[in-house]
Amino acid sequence: MTGEFASRNVKRKRKRFRWSSKHGKKQLLKLWQKDPLEGAPLGRGIVLKKKGVEQKQPHSGIIKCVRVQLIKNGIQVTAFVPGTNAIKFIDEHDEVTIVGVGGSQKSAVGSMHGIKYKVVAVNGASLNEMLKGKKEKPKTA
Repeated sequence: MTGEFASRNVKRKRKRFRWSSKHGKKQLLKLWQKDPLEGAPLGRGIVLKKKGVEQKQPHSGIIKCVRVQLIKNGIQVTAFVPGTNAIKFIDEHDEVTIVGVGGSQKSAVGSMHGIKYKVVAVNGASLNEMLKGKKEKPKTA
């Protein structure tokens, strides 16, 4: 198969044997996990509802989260609300800015079950500054 005109056969064989490797099959079928933020560092979305999520073993407690529908593509994700009593600053239909939690390969961190994003701002105002009392939550029209 090594010759001056063998490239056609080599190309054809490569194409056929791509299916035998796990990586090749994943690529051809587009089975990798889709990224809701589509590569962006931040994303804006509308809060659909507030909810509490139980932690994984061996921890116990309820993590305060919000269900967010992203504006750019309509995908719904669950985002963690960091800080004590921070959930009180968020109401349904508010616009929030979310960012990845920071797990490797866009995964959940620690005892949070499948939560890959956290809220950093509500209606354009930083959640951290609202918690410290430096800013008030902006009113929406």
